Amino acid sequence: MAKQSKSTESVYRVTEVIGTSAQSWEDAAKNAVKTAAGTLRDLRIAEVVKMDVRIEDGEVREFRTRLQLSFKYES
Repeated sequence: MAKQSKSTESVYRVTEVIGTSAQSWEDAAKNAVKTAAGTLRDLRIAEVVKMDVRIEDGEVREFRTRLQLSFKYES
């Protein structure tokens, strides 16, 4: 009888978050990941799906980055 190897199959969840920053889209993405990492474990991938800015009085006031974060379900 052949040895059974441990399964490499995994299940991941994808959730969407939006980070903000007064400095840049990159900082907005970092803020989103850092905040999400406070409650979600085993984050794997962050995919940028949208970037936009908040404009006030004709000037950019805030950068916003929308991410889809994936994390592995614990087994």
